[in-house]
Order: sequence, then C-alpha cells, then structure tokens
Amino acid sequence: MDEFGAKYECLFFDMDDTLYPLSIGINLASEFMLNQLGIEESEVPKMCLDLYKEYGTTMAGLKVMGYEFDNDEFHEYVHGRLPYEKLKPDPILRNLLLSMPHRKIIFTNADKAHATRTLNRLGLEDCFEGIICFETLNPSTDATTQILCKPSVQAFEAAIRIAGIVDPRKTMFFDDSVRNIASAKAAGLKTVFVGNSVLVPGADYALSSIHNIKEAIPDLWEDNKDEKKVEPIVQQVAVATMVQA
Repeated sequence: MDEFGAKYECLFFDMDDTLYPLSIGINLASEFMLNQLGIEESEVPKMCLDLYKEYGTTMAGLKVMGYEFDNDEFHEYVHGRLPYEKLKPDPILRNLLLSMPHRKIIFTNADKAHATRTLNRLGLEDCFEGIICFETLNPSTDATTQILCKPSVQAFEAAIRIAGIVDPRKTMFFDDSVRNIASAKAAGLKTVFVGNSVLVPGADYALSSIHNIKEAIPDLWEDNKDEKKVEPIVQQVAVATMVQA
C-alpha cells in the first residue's frame, strides 16, 4: 500500500469556494466597511481585497489596522444577509464524502452560523465529524484581541491540536486558496488545491472541482469497507456564493 489509503486518518475541508464553486460574487464586507466603519467609499474596494488577501479575512485585517467592532455583529452583517436560497443540495458530493473512510472535518475562517447554514443548504450537514471555525480558533470575546485564522500557520497548528491529530502527515487538506495551501504544507499536512487542475506551490494535488476527487486521488477509497453509506446520486448543481469575510 502506498502513502495514501489506510495511512490517512483525517481530511480537512475548507468550505466556501471549495465544497461549492464560485458563481456569484457578493462582498458584504465592503458594505460593512462603508456603512458601519465609515471608511471612504473610494478606498473600500481595494482595501477590502488587499486585507482579504493579506490576512485571510477582511475582518482580521481590519482588526490589525486598529478598527474596533463586535465580531458577532460583523458576521451577522456579512453572512446573515447572504442569499442562501441559491445554494442547492449536492447529492453527488454527499455520496463522495459518505463513501470516504476517513474522519472529515470542516476547517473554515467563517463563523459557525454561516458554516452550519451552508452545509445544511448543500445537504452535507451530517457528512462531517465537526467544524473548526472562527469561534473555535477565537474563543475570546474581547473585540481587541488579534484574530487567528488561515493562512496563519499558527491557525493550522491550532486546528491540528483541536482535531486531536497526532501525525499531520496523515491528514489531507482541501482549499481553494494558494496561501492556505502553502501554510498547510508548512504545518505538515498533505494538500489539495481546489478550483484549478494546475499545481500551486505547496500542493500535492490539484483539482478543477471537488467532484473530481475520486478520479484524482482514487487511493483514498482503497481502504473503504463500508459500502452501505453510499447513497443514490441525483444530478444537481450547487449554486455558489463567494464570501469574503
């Protein structure tokens, strides 16, 4: 047996733009910056994107810059008004996930409410052992505390501890962010870049879509003995909403 198969004990999955494809771009973080923080309108678009790229979330970047606001209020403003009705169940992905004989955990920078609502809309809520999210990595209610999130290597190390992973080399991480992939690799994880079939720095595999996982990494199914979990597949396409929060 090669280094995959039974040697893999856990799979970490990012959520937004990884479990469902990008098709609708909505950036309510920009509205928050404009309406709640009073940032000059002409500066908001570039500033929002730059912070998102540099710190992993716009929210984390704003905190570093010294802006003070309630974390829950930010999440409610940015995620609470998203068009979740556009997300549809994805039975193909559900079938793939349930057929994989590994622990599966969501690892997202988003808040728990958004993660739970999204997984419910996709019909994947029972496919994962748990969710490592904003509240998991940032239990403090102090709004001035620096935020811990991807792509920080410390965030990955914290997720590894929280998940009780002894050997990171036995965990595979799926994400659409180039920087997150690089940090995951630095933390010792095996990595899969999702959204493009071209390898990026630090990626062990690259998938144009999460639905291609079985074709790209068939060894993950070699040790599967529980065929009863596989459900009938009904072809449907999930409509995605990009979240930059």
